[in-house]
Amino acid sequence: MTTPAATPAPVAESRKDSLIEYPSRFPIKVMGPNVDGFVHAVTQVARRFDPAFDAGTVELRDSKAGNYLGITITVTATSREQLDELYRTLSTHPMVKVVL
Repeated sequence: MTTPAATPAPVAESRKDSLIEYPSRFPIKVMGPNVDGFVHAVTQVARRFDPAFDAGTVELRDSKAGNYLGITITVTATSREQLDELYRTLSTHPMVKVVL
């Protein structure tokens, strides 16, 4: 006895690549040295991926000793590819130590 072959579901129905609904506001935490130019560098990268990025929404947090700075940027995420490339770009920036 043979069983009928199952028809595969379309890719979009069989799995979701992301739990995020696009477009959506997406916060990203970036940490690096507490030096002049670090905040500007991070906001410039954010603008490359989100032309409507509002630098007024940036949140800053100094480390306990003041040597490092935590920056929270909130971008409008339009796709998984955009977020992946944004994370890659931030992670490879010479001033950035950690991206969450």
